[in-house]
Amino acid sequence: MSIRFTKMHGIGNDFVIIDARSQPVDWSAELAEQIADRHFGVGCDQLITIHAGTDGAAARYRILNQDGSVAGQCGNGLRCVAAWLWRDNPALPNPLLIDGDAGRMVCERLADGRIRAAIGEPMFAPAQIPFMADEPAAHYLLELADGSIDIGAVSMGNPHCLVVVPSVDQAPVATLGALLERHPRFPDRVNVGFAEVVSRAAIRLRVFERGVGETLACGSGASAAVAILRQRDVVDATVGVDLPGGHLDISWAGPGSTLLMSGPAQFVFDGIWNHD
Repeated sequence: MSIRFTKMHGIGNDFVIIDARSQPVDWSAELAEQIADRHFGVGCDQLITIHAGTDGAAARYRILNQDGSVAGQCGNGLRCVAAWLWRDNPALPNPLLIDGDAGRMVCERLADGRIRAAIGEPMFAPAQIPFMADEPAAHYLLELADGSIDIGAVSMGNPHCLVVVPSVDQAPVATLGALLERHPRFPDRVNVGFAEVVSRAAIRLRVFERGVGETLACGSGASAAVAILRQRDVVDATVGVDLPGGHLDISWAGPGSTLLMSGPAQFVFDGIWNHD
């Protein structure tokens, strides 16, 4: 079977995007693992499929991680989907409505070429994350084999926890990220962010993504980090987030408001995946 695809990235967080409206696609963990393999496949952090939209949405998108697990939300991926849809049909409106497993999102193409995505209100209720705790809090103490660690937790349509560190360059992302991703208090696993607060308007961030490992960037992770730090009154309403792959601007006015994420979406190449 041959499948047409587009390779894209948002500041280094890379995706294979498949239009499932125009060709048969076996949306499965096996397909995601094969395509995402960087030696024997195309190579990507996530596989994204585009499906027909309903009720005014231009399309619906679904996400599978490298390991075949389902990702409910992906901020960088959402911007890439919007850019892909505009390239596929330049007559589509701006802003654009796109549905995903985390709900309906709004994407706007800015004058400078970046895309601003409204990705919903951060959810701090433990049951919504999901996270095992009695009530929402700005800080939680997680027990590990060699001690405990202070984290924040939030859902951006997918689960996130955040560890504040003195320096992201020295943060034990690979080891601690892997431990926290599968901590028993996160029943659906969790994306793990490591944030260095530079000022009230700037942070540095590295993210160990659920089902992938450390990536060059994570849009929902950047959003989650700002939401948690804003909940703690550590940052202002608009924050620049520097990740290993590039820069995102995150704005959140606070409870009752949707969070806005602005950044680039880049096309890499189009191709055909041939497999048995």
